[in-house]
Amino acid sequence: MSLVTSIDVSTYKNKLDEKTHNLSPLFKDFFNIDCITVTKSEPINYRMRAEFGVYLEDDNFQYFMVDQNGKTKNRVFINDFPVASVLINKTMPVLKELICKNKNLHQRLFAIEFLSSLSNELLISLIYHKKLDENWQIDGISLQKEINKQIEDAKIKIVGRARKQKIILSEDFIWEKLTVKGKELHYHQQENSFTQPNAKINEQMLSWVIDNTKDNKYDLLELYCGNGNFSIALAPYFDKILATEISKTSVQSAQLNIQRNQINNLKIARLSSEEFTIAANKEREFNRLKEQNINIDDYNFKTVLVDPPRAGLDIDTIKLISQFDNIVYISCNPNSLADNLKELCKTHEVKKINFFDQFPYTEHIETGVILKKKK
Repeated sequence: MSLVTSIDVSTYKNKLDEKTHNLSPLFKDFFNIDCITVTKSEPINYRMRAEFGVYLEDDNFQYFMVDQNGKTKNRVFINDFPVASVLINKTMPVLKELICKNKNLHQRLFAIEFLSSLSNELLISLIYHKKLDENWQIDGISLQKEINKQIEDAKIKIVGRARKQKIILSEDFIWEKLTVKGKELHYHQQENSFTQPNAKINEQMLSWVIDNTKDNKYDLLELYCGNGNFSIALAPYFDKILATEISKTSVQSAQLNIQRNQINNLKIARLSSEEFTIAANKEREFNRLKEQNINIDDYNFKTVLVDPPRAGLDIDTIKLISQFDNIVYISCNPNSLADNLKELCKTHEVKKINFFDQFPYTEHIETGVILKKKK
């Protein structure tokens, strides 16, 4: 990810135009690139999470990030971080001042992670090169109390981390609240787990997927579902949904999200995409499916949604999803997406492509693709 520590808002449109112009040719063999649509981000305060190193000197510290320029790594010191949410920026100087006053809290502190939400919750992870003892916990509780007092109308939680150690002072998660198609959706977001970085773009991405699948019939399969980001939003539009995810933590969050949003037609299976492919092809039975009373044969899948990591889909998963009438492919890497489309377009045709600017002022972009099976 490119390092963005300052913003000139006046450059946003030109940078986005340049980025989409450079990336569009990747898809010229599959789609009329003049028809690619683009969803803009807020130009400031769009990022819901941030991670900083801590530079300690004479009982004081500064936030910093590392700018990797070729073989060199340079510290860039930061007083504020305009790409991050308003709540993160509001909290950063208050946290710094409070920690500086307490040697037990800043001694051997080397990193701080922030995770915020549109519901005005914030989780702060303080990461140390020392064992955290009872005195640290007492001081941490005081810090959490004071920071909540100073940052009004927010719910701020603090976690302490060290090697093989984690101290939770109240809770180690936050709740996100997204508004999609006029409906409020609630998402459990666990500390140290993947979450969508740009919440407002995520709302628009969910709406776009709904618009392009709401008339599809029967059941939906989602691979790489994370905490159920897409499945939760899509549940009202399908008869049944089966979603898979390999991360235990994400599966636990997804189960909580099913309960919180009162969804009764969605099940989560803790399987990788490769394992699901093996199960779907009847090559092996998985106890994890039996334990959750999931029988793949009970589903009439016509639509599949995939949101894979940067490496894209493996060849066996491509063969599996090629059997579906409708494919929704969400990608954080246009290059691996273009490689996968070479195979998928042997059986399907691309109907829509949309660029979602999850990562303003960088070369990265999120891409949504809708494919229909060829007749």
